[in-house]
Amino acid sequence: MKIFKSYDEWKEVEGQELGVSNYIRITQEKINVFAEATGDHQWIHTDVERAKKESPFGATIAHGYLTISLIPILIVEVFDVENTKMTINYSIDKLKFSQAVVVDSEVRLSVKVVAVKNLRGMLKTTLGIKLEIKGVVKPAYTGEITFLYHYK
Repeated sequence: MKIFKSYDEWKEVEGQELGVSNYIRITQEKINVFAEATGDHQWIHTDVERAKKESPFGATIAHGYLTISLIPILIVEVFDVENTKMTINYSIDKLKFSQAVVVDSEVRLSVKVVAVKNLRGMLKTTLGIKLEIKGVVKPAYTGEITFLYHYK
């Protein structure tokens, strides 16, 4: 895991891959809990029997937003930022869903530093992200996320 303590450390890796997280399994329980939390009970996510019969995937699939909600869990396995007062989610850009995540698939997050900008004591970092599905060529999604780090 990479640990960043300053702007200069981020600048050194601009344009480089940071690494990948460990895999996490997407269970039906996770999908059902997410459906309850969001009110999205569409059958392709929650009706196991119907999905087996009618879905082109042959099983239920994770909500796209469920897979996005995994970013905080997975990204901390790739890097950490120290010496900050706070971190702010700034944006998600260029997000494209490319492949459904079928129940019981394993996914991991790949992270690349796209851009780093010093905003007078605040660091704006744009990261390229890709959610990879174990054994599947296409990623679940690709995109860019931007964080603002307020250093002490």
